[in-house]
Amino acid sequence: MKKLLCPQCKISSMYVKNASGERRLVYVDENHNVVPKYPEESLEGFDLTEVYCLGCSWHGSPKRLSGKYV
Repeated sequence: MKKLLCPQCKISSMYVKNASGERRLVYVDENHNVVPKYPEESLEGFDLTEVYCLGCSWHGSPKRLSGKYV
């Protein structure tokens, strides 16, 4: 799987949040699909329309991630 990068700091590690504020570590693949870092974890109930970068303050739509891959 190719992972998209943060447009600001160029890392692939992201997270998503749910209504309770819980976080789940994710990557975004080359098709802009949000994929859990740990496959056994479910993303049900998490907002997949906004991802947050673990390396900097950037957050936004998965479609805004850089076209560069890891």
